[in-house]
Amino acid sequence: MALNKADITRTLMDRIRFKNPRKGRQQFLFPELDYTGLKKRRAERIVESLFEIMKRELEKGGGVRISGFGQFQTKFKWARKGRNPQTGKSIILKSRRIVSFQYASKLRERINAKK
Repeated sequence: MALNKADITRTLMDRIRFKNPRKGRQQFLFPELDYTGLKKRRAERIVESLFEIMKRELEKGGGVRISGFGQFQTKFKWARKGRNPQTGKSIILKSRRIVSFQYASKLRERINAKK
């Protein structure tokens, strides 16, 4: 199963709680009513702004390091000779920049942990 932006937004809405500034009568009897959840629109804006920041940094040629998760880096690939697999004709592939991901050792340990 792949994780997408909607899943991340939903998880943010479920996990983030704010203390309610106003106290009602019921909040003294039921402390769980003292907190309010994150609205969907605000959670979507948070996720979108996070990805925009990451995209902007990668476009500039920088890297994005997330502690305990990994690092995204932009790398340069030189132009090279290639071949069209359907026709077998030789072509020149243009130089380009790619994004690579190097995972953190903590992530590798969690993935490979025996359960």
